[in-house]
Amino acid sequence: MDKIGVPCWVRVFSITYGRFPSIGCGYDQSVAAVVFGDASQQSRLYPLTKRRSEGAVPVAGNYRLIDAVISNCINSNITKVYALTQFNSTSLNSHLSRAYSGGLLANHEFLEVIAAYQSPEDANWFQGTADAMRRCLWVLEQHPAVEFLVLPGHHLYKMDYQKLLEAHRKNKADVTVSVLDSMTDCNTGFGRFNVGSGNRVIGFEKEPDLIPAMSLSVEGLQFNDSFNERFSSMGIYVMNRHVMIKLLTESFPKANDLKNEVIPGAISLGLKVHAYRFDGYWEDMRSIEAYYKVNMESTKKTNMKYNFHDRNFPLYTLPRHLPPSLITDAAITDSTIGDGCILNRCSIRSSVIGPRTRIGDGAVIEDTVIMGSDIYQSVPDQSIGVGEGSFIKKAIIDKNVKIGKNVKMINRDNVLEGNNETDGYIITSGIIVVLRGAVFPDETIL
Repeated sequence: MDKIGVPCWVRVFSITYGRFPSIGCGYDQSVAAVVFGDASQQSRLYPLTKRRSEGAVPVAGNYRLIDAVISNCINSNITKVYALTQFNSTSLNSHLSRAYSGGLLANHEFLEVIAAYQSPEDANWFQGTADAMRRCLWVLEQHPAVEFLVLPGHHLYKMDYQKLLEAHRKNKADVTVSVLDSMTDCNTGFGRFNVGSGNRVIGFEKEPDLIPAMSLSVEGLQFNDSFNERFSSMGIYVMNRHVMIKLLTESFPKANDLKNEVIPGAISLGLKVHAYRFDGYWEDMRSIEAYYKVNMESTKKTNMKYNFHDRNFPLYTLPRHLPPSLITDAAITDSTIGDGCILNRCSIRSSVIGPRTRIGDGAVIEDTVIMGSDIYQSVPDQSIGVGEGSFIKKAIIDKNVKIGKNVKMINRDNVLEGNNETDGYIITSGIIVVLRGAVFPDETIL
């Protein structure tokens, strides 16, 4: 922390990228962001979420999925963020607290983690997004925000939220929902909105079956609007402060879910609900295969769907203060290498190598994601990493995995789906996914 109350990571990013959007650029105190760090207990990224929430899953070597959403807030000059966490949240809470908490300008705190809790009034955990926000209103109301921006924390995209807020204010809307500007069928998991003229939302359909919402039907509300298009929801909402409080505490005090209950309920009440069309890249990590493709795209020099190297819209994360990677006679092509790695006489092609990874002589890594290690070990032969002569192709290796010498992870039987979790791995869409902390002795063949 320096003399003006700015934490060191702010000054580092300011120097690295030549700017920091929230310093001296008219940051927006009229809005506070609420980020949900996990989707649900039934994660589509299992087994990567066996011991962590979706927002905490590492991506592209140095980052976590939630960094994309928090970086959007930073780049949009939103300086107050509440992160609501619950499932497997230890890793996520630690990352958020270490990376983003602290004062940006004097006493203006940037991010506050609110973990799920029990109280004398309610002994249950959060029952859903609406229930979580309702039970955290006593914290949210302390910030003098006029609008609240609600964001899922496990999606990968770049959005200037100020444009979303400008549209919300221009339309004088009570609620604004962000939708994908495409007429193609896309199951985002957040339902679909029927949008009329002037981007007024006139209906809602649940997914995946696309039947009208049953808990709070919007069928009884009549709109004289012949223009009607259907757009997939991104799960991003802007709600006016007084509207949000009334919806959660008076109109729908028992509702647990925002997407299927509260937002459709706002439409059914005749509130001004408008749609903001987003036409950029958006990935909700709907599967292990989608996660794998995102990492593979991060190794490309051009035509990346998500640019991890964007100087004008940078991606922030926790500085690890690791030494540079040590590379000895290694052949590396089209790959991303994290900090603190020790790469000996190996071959790495089209792969993502996470921090503190050790790879031994003669090892070959192809089309693979290695998340790296949380620690160093002093004895190389017993260290976490890939042993000499091993060959790994089309795999995702979670953290702290020990792979012995001459191990082959090649899916030799061309299995598309296979559950070998007791042996430390599964296969999904032909991709080998190795569990965190798994151990593979010398000469193992998968």
